[in-house]
Amino acid sequence: MDRETLIAQLKEIVKPYAKDQEALQQINENTDFVKDLKINSANLVDVILDVEEQFNIVIDNEAMEHMLNVKSAIEIIEAKLGGQ
Repeated sequence: MDRETLIAQLKEIVKPYAKDQEALQQINENTDFVKDLKINSANLVDVILDVEEQFNIVIDNEAMEHMLNVKSAIEIIEAKLGGQ
């Protein structure tokens, strides 16, 4: 799965939680979930749960702490998918 596809899937996952829909339309690897999309910490947990369900992976607490932007989310998803 290429990064463009992953970003498109992440965009759909975060769409219900993003407070800044304009920033969501410009989502890229440098997009920060909290600062750019204005996703609060409670919803960030929902995003992680949705990512786990979408990609059928388990994200441990250590990885969860680093999943604050699109780039780190992609790296974590790729690592988990590669490890299956």
